Amino acid sequence: MSRTVDYFFAPHSPWTYLGHARFVQIARDAGAQVNAKPMDLARVFPVSGGLPLAKRAPQRQAYRLVELKRFSQHLGVPLNLQPRFFPVASDDAARLIIEAGEAKGVEAALRLAGAVMAAVWAEERDIADAAVLAELLAAQGLPAALLEASRKPGVQARYDGFTQEAIDRGIFGAPTYVVDGEPFWGQDRLDFVEAALRR
Repeated sequence: MSRTVDYFFAPHSPWTYLGHARFVQIARDAGAQVNAKPMDLARVFPVSGGLPLAKRAPQRQAYRLVELKRFSQHLGVPLNLQPRFFPVASDDAARLIIEAGEAKGVEAALRLAGAVMAAVWAEERDIADAAVLAELLAAQGLPAALLEASRKPGVQARYDGFTQEAIDRGIFGAPTYVVDGEPFWGQDRLDFVEAALRR
């Protein structure tokens, strides 16, 4: 029987980006079904005690950069510590990922999510720009029509639903992987995710 992972993430999260390719490979190797669930951290943080980056203490902001550099080097994943387009509004990208999953399946959604994250953290591109999102769709071989479709109210409702589900399940940060009801927060917990999928 295949296992299922609920994958809660934010398209602009550097930690989600650092773990994304590895997570996708772990899930694939384990034959697990992934439920991709982009969420709105701007709604999750206030109810879970989290703070947006600009409001965190200087010590925490400084150490975040240390850790990002450390993990980027350790994992061999290219990352600009202070990309040109960050902070960035990621709601349009999140809705596009959701629509890609609805129209073309979870594999397409995961590929597009990886491309969106790389656009922010490795390619200095603005994922709030519709033209950039259109280019990312084309690069993944996905139809341009998904962009317009992602603006429909039903897609926003799915996005709101994933966000509320995250809040209801006590999720407070991205990425969070949930296996059999057990949450694993952070890309540095992927060893535990892998072990849970192989239990």
